[in-house]
Amino acid sequence: MTKRTELDFSNTLSVSLRARVTLMVVVTPEEERAISQIKAVCAGWNPPRQCLVWNIVDGFTSIAGNSTFLSQAREPLSALDDVVKSDENSVIVLLDFHEFWNNPHVKRRIKNLAQKFRYNRRSIVIVTSSVKIPDEIRDDAVIVHLPPPSAADLSRELDALVQTCNVPCTLSKNGREKLIQAALGMTLNSARRSFSKAIVMHGSIDDRDIDSVVGEKKDILSQTDALEFYSLTESADNVGGLSVLKEWLGLRERAFTDEARRYGLPAPKGIALIGIPGTGKSLTAKMIADLWHIPLLRLDVGALFGSLVGESEERTRRALTLAETIAPCIIWVDELEKAFSFGTGDSGTSQRVFAHLLTWMQEKTAPCFVVATANDISALPTELLRKGRFDEIFFLDLPSFDERKEIFSVHLKKRTCIPSEFDLDRLATETEGYVGAEIEQTITDAMYIAFNDKMRAVTTEDISRCIKTQVPISISQRETVTSLREWLAQGRAISASSVPKRTYLPEANRAIALEAPPRSQ
Repeated sequence: MTKRTELDFSNTLSVSLRARVTLMVVVTPEEERAISQIKAVCAGWNPPRQCLVWNIVDGFTSIAGNSTFLSQAREPLSALDDVVKSDENSVIVLLDFHEFWNNPHVKRRIKNLAQKFRYNRRSIVIVTSSVKIPDEIRDDAVIVHLPPPSAADLSRELDALVQTCNVPCTLSKNGREKLIQAALGMTLNSARRSFSKAIVMHGSIDDRDIDSVVGEKKDILSQTDALEFYSLTESADNVGGLSVLKEWLGLRERAFTDEARRYGLPAPKGIALIGIPGTGKSLTAKMIADLWHIPLLRLDVGALFGSLVGESEERTRRALTLAETIAPCIIWVDELEKAFSFGTGDSGTSQRVFAHLLTWMQEKTAPCFVVATANDISALPTELLRKGRFDEIFFLDLPSFDERKEIFSVHLKKRTCIPSEFDLDRLATETEGYVGAEIEQTITDAMYIAFNDKMRAVTTEDISRCIKTQVPISISQRETVTSLREWLAQGRAISASSVPKRTYLPEANRAIALEAPPRSQ
């Protein structure tokens, strides 16, 4: 899947018309922009081609070329009957026709016209926001998706709005780039509304408006089925340990810049974070977005699936296209093994969606960095973890002594406590085998004790008492944890916390006895 622009759409339309394609279906929620592009293509011919637009309220309107066509038809069948009165090289744009897909007479008439127009240069273009195209006409139609506006389109729209409203624009060069970047993925109308709200709030356009446009984009993405926009709230300082992973990420912080492209560096594809539950895999995905200062989008794989034939594949395509439009960005796929737990009762839909995602991860050229997290390695398909899908596979293990101290320090600071006032060595010793989430919970439980004891300050003793009441996952899920650490010991991934000792053991029960690589939240 490649990143497409309006120029690609115009070229596809022009080539199809020259090739005498008689029926095209343009899928887009941006009806006005699609008509504008079709008009530009028709007007660019020499001589201009007649272009007629029909809708259920206004009937036919001529927008390009010869305007002598006359018809008052407002019913779909009557409109299709009158189409034959147009010029032999005309382009007829039909709106609202998805409302009549279930009418067998309409479908038959469209099919007849598509076959009849092969012998002249007429073409029918149906513009619709619906992806539900009847099987009866699918074979006769060329289906084209109009991509969202490009950065250049949004920049022109911003300039036009500033000029029309006659307001000052004091955006810095970097601020303008970030503002346009924030609007990528929106429809042209949505971006226009976002820019207009910014003008109303401040009476001008400046760097302050970047956050308001980002907020608008978040609201828009929240209305989509599969992509969820996350605000950047977790910095690297909020994540304890993971020194190897942090160093790896730091080396790629500038990977999405033009400077890196000129140097010859490709954009990184992504990483897989495998490990014990509660070790901070999801938190790490949020940390990467903050470290690199690019948007974080969570892909809800469950929302990709629909009940209609082809709907799941279309939702997947639309979500990934939107992600590419917003790029550079981070696509976070949480608990990947659960997302694609294939069943036998969905007629292969899960496999097709999974195959589509795998192909996109392999072939994508847009700078979309995928962060996939998983707990159950055995449930992951082999083809997912091979090189080419991800740049690296990191394992998040139980935290070491030093990392547990760091985790305690991080969470105490987040709760306005002073770490130096606590015996961190004692707490780190008592929490051997605890994951980051469990360490955080001991602090929270201790604070409840102190709060209900006359709201006094929490102490080391409070936390120690709470530690003794917990059963860590390394004990309650001993077999699962042992199996996961054995997988790392066999050299199948890189420890996120230290350079691993690549030891390959013939006996599975010896793996857990190895010196375990340190890990943290």
